[in-house]
Amino acid sequence: MRIRPARQADLPGLREIERAAGQSFRDVGMPEVADDEPPSVEELARHQRAGLAWVAVDADDLPVGYLVAEQVDGNLHVEQVSVHPRAARRGVGRQLVEHLAGYATADGVPALTLTTFTDVPWNAPYYSRCGFVVLDERELTPGLAAIRAREAAHGLDRWPRVCMRRDL
Repeated sequence: MRIRPARQADLPGLREIERAAGQSFRDVGMPEVADDEPPSVEELARHQRAGLAWVAVDADDLPVGYLVAEQVDGNLHVEQVSVHPRAARRGVGRQLVEHLAGYATADGVPALTLTTFTDVPWNAPYYSRCGFVVLDERELTPGLAAIRAREAAHGLDRWPRVCMRRDL
């Protein structure tokens, strides 16, 4: 699997990857998450223009997974990482996270952060295996607290969520 920067032409397909990947939430009793609309092309383009969007591509250079990040309080925050089910369970998500870690390290960024569901196997437990640790509420930076507030307003706190950090 090769990782490269996302191109403008990739962005509509990333929405389809997100929709397909989201269907697995139905299996864990979270159909509302599965039905949630993926990021718009305009939102994805904002990450792409900032140089913070990457895709994992197959042999035909077609995206099968993606990661978008943003700068939050001096760290890089994983806004979204998704892998199409046809490429799942092959380490694609981990490769995308490791790519971001390498990019951040080269740029002198001290840590990666993310927010995720606590009890979903491919969320917090997975990210723990990738070196992330759960932050308690006292450790949240202002930017992370704002992200959590937006998520709560969107209804995501219906299920337990946490902020996580991986020092680089």
